[in-house]
Amino acid sequence: MALVVLDLEHYDTAQTVLDVLDLTVSAGLLAGLFWLVYRVARVLEKHGLPASESAENLWDRVVFPHAAKTVRRTLPLVVLIVGIPLIPFSSELEPLASNAVSLLVIGAVALAMFQVVQATEELILARHAGDPADQYRARKIRTQVTVLKKILVVIISVFTLASMLMVFESVRQFGTSILASAGIAGIIIGLAAQRSIATLLAGFQVALTRPIRIDDVVIVENEWGRIEDITLTFVIVCIWDQRRLILPINYFMERPFQNWTSTSSDILGTVFLHVDYTMPIQALREELDRILEQSQYWDGKLRSILVTDAKEHTLEVRAMASAADGDQAWFLRCEIREKLIEFIRKKFPESLPRLRAELRNANAT
Repeated sequence: MALVVLDLEHYDTAQTVLDVLDLTVSAGLLAGLFWLVYRVARVLEKHGLPASESAENLWDRVVFPHAAKTVRRTLPLVVLIVGIPLIPFSSELEPLASNAVSLLVIGAVALAMFQVVQATEELILARHAGDPADQYRARKIRTQVTVLKKILVVIISVFTLASMLMVFESVRQFGTSILASAGIAGIIIGLAAQRSIATLLAGFQVALTRPIRIDDVVIVENEWGRIEDITLTFVIVCIWDQRRLILPINYFMERPFQNWTSTSSDILGTVFLHVDYTMPIQALREELDRILEQSQYWDGKLRSILVTDAKEHTLEVRAMASAADGDQAWFLRCEIREKLIEFIRKKFPESLPRLRAELRNANAT
C-alpha cells in the first residue's frame, strides 16, 4: 500500500512538471510568434510609408499610414487573442487567461477606432487645405473637425474603460452603470448640471455654432490676439506680444468679445489726425493715395479721407484704408499715421495743431 501511494506521488509530481513544461513551451512559442508578427508588421510599415508619401492619390497618402499603424498595433494583439486560448492553462489560470483575451479584444478595437478618427480628421483637413483663396472655409472646417475629434476620442475612451471594467466580475456592475444606467441620454442629461460636463457641452456648441475658429483674430479681455487652439474645455489665445491667454470654452458663449474675422478676414484700418483749420484736405487725400500705392499692406480695395469733426481748435480727419487681415491692418495704420504726420510736418508746418490768442490793448481809444 505504501508503494502505491509513493508511486502516485511521483506520478503527480511528474505530471506537474510536464504541465509546467508544456505551459512554458506554449507561452514561449506564443511570445516568439508575437515578436515575429510585430517585426514583420513594423518592416512593412517602414517600407510602405515612403511609397504612400509620394502617392498622387490623397486617399493613399493619408489613409495608408494610419492603416499600416493600425495593422502594426493590432495584428500582434490578434496573435495573442488567438494563441492564449490554445495554451494549456490550469483551471485556476483559465479565468485570468479568458479575461486577458477579452481585454486584448477591447483594446484592439479601441486602437482601430482611434486610428479611424485620426485618419478621418487628416483626410478632411487635407481636402480643404489646398485652396489659399478660401482660408475662411478651411479654418471653419478645421475648427469643427478638431473639436469633434476630441469629443469622439472622449466617447471612445469612456466606452473602452466601461467595457474593460465589465470583464471583471467584481467591478462589472460599475462598468455596466457607465453604459446602461438610465440610458446614455439619461447619463448625459443628469451630468449636464455638473460644471465640468457643461463645459464639455459648451465645447460641442462652439463646434456647431462657430463663434470662433482656429486662427480667428479676436479682442478678449482688452487684448488683441489670435485663436491658437480650441480644446473641449478651454481656448488658447496668442496675444500680439506672444503671451498666451487661456480662457474657458464657455467664455465665448457667455461673454461679449470682438471677432475680426467672423465672416471674412478683410478689415478696415482707421487713423485719426488733428490738424489746424488751415490744412488743405485735398493735399492729404493725394498724399494718402501716394502712400497706399507704395504700401505692401494695402489690399487695393478701399481708401478715403474725411473730416469727421470740427473741434474748437482743430479739425478731426479720419484716414481709412482696407487690408487683407488684422495683422496687415495694424501695420497699415501705423504706416499711414507716421507718413501723414511727416507729410504735414514738412509740407504744411503751419497746419499743425495750435492755439490762437488775440491780445487787445484795453487802453486803446
